[in-house]
Amino acid sequence: MATPSFLTLPARSRAPRSVGLTHVLDPGVSPAAAGDLLAGAGGLVDIWKLGRGTAYVDPRLSEKLAVLAAHGVASCLGGTLLEIAWAQGVAEECLAWAHRAGFRHVEVSRGTVPMAVADKHDLVRRAADRFAVLTEVGAKDPDQQHTLEQWGEEAAADRAAGAHLVVAEGRQSGTVGIFDADGEVREEVVDALVDAVGVERVVFEAPRAHQQAWFVRRFGPDVNLGNIALEDALGLETLRLGLRSDTAEATIPAAISAELAR
Repeated sequence: MATPSFLTLPARSRAPRSVGLTHVLDPGVSPAAAGDLLAGAGGLVDIWKLGRGTAYVDPRLSEKLAVLAAHGVASCLGGTLLEIAWAQGVAEECLAWAHRAGFRHVEVSRGTVPMAVADKHDLVRRAADRFAVLTEVGAKDPDQQHTLEQWGEEAAADRAAGAHLVVAEGRQSGTVGIFDADGEVREEVVDALVDAVGVERVVFEAPRAHQQAWFVRRFGPDVNLGNIALEDALGLETLRLGLRSDTAEATIPAAISAELAR
């Protein structure tokens, strides 16, 4: 059945996109499951991160990467695996393996292994000749939070080192980094990142629906959002298009909105 078109909806970029990216987190699903999801939502997913080290142990990795490539979805190696490789002195071997496997993107982070910013930027430069590099800013440990200056300075330095996009840490829990312990957005951190590199170059990790809605209301439907659960890809698109109550102000005519506000 053809997609309906009778509603007036906010303007939304179409794949292949450079803004309004949806970056999903794959915890280790099968190639068949990936293909089934993309058969319905392939035009809505832009970057598919294979996280939790699953790429290293998945015997069907090549099948899954082929499925992603067939749907025009960029594959991304999660950053913790590269951190561990760096800590063991085999970062170059990890990058070479990822390139042979067919990854198009890699994430460079320092959220798990103690790593100086200079070492992170060396990794970015080493990876940027083969991959589009996503760097992650922010700590996974809630007791080791960056200052506002550190957020902005590291993001800007990551871009200068060759990062294509900067990922703002939120984790799968949505309770660290750009969020407080209750999952509420730390607006001052978001502002510091946007001021440093521009909203179009930041991917905000936002695993929870109310967090996603906040970013859509603040920056519009073409904000870059990451760490989206696979099963939430369609739901995020409805938030972007104002088809849910959280963001419906974008689709309800102004006269009706004013009447409802009385």
